Amino acid sequence: MNVKRITIDEDLRKAFHIRKEVFVKEQGVPLEDEFDEFDKLNGQCEHILVYYEEQPVGTGRVRWVDEFGKLERVCILKHYRKFGLGKVIITALEEIAQERGTTRVKLHGQTQAQGFYKKLGYQTSSSVFIEDGIPHLLMTKELLHR
Repeated sequence: MNVKRITIDEDLRKAFHIRKEVFVKEQGVPLEDEFDEFDKLNGQCEHILVYYEEQPVGTGRVRWVDEFGKLERVCILKHYRKFGLGKVIITALEEIAQERGTTRVKLHGQTQAQGFYKKLGYQTSSSVFIEDGIPHLLMTKELLHR
């Protein structure tokens, strides 16, 4: 498995395909809600792809909001969720945030993934709220200095 920063439109389309499969088809998020103005290669956020056996199977992005790196659109194709790729994605996004000088990260995690994020050092910072029809929690983490 390896992580690739997205720098070309072809790779961005691969990430969009993964997001469409997971969020739109599997979880029922409306297509018009899944994609936004940050889905470009313009420096407002950084997108990544995670490969398993040379196939792009996961993605995520980090965007800078106030003093936080906000991890967003983290997903893995269903068949590949048992290989530890979620941790790979989160770690890669945290490293990108650190490179930009960010010491704090946050995310809107689906409640069913709360345990996963807690294992990676995230703390719950809100009560449950609904986003795109799915229960979420705000979770935050202080990054260690490297």
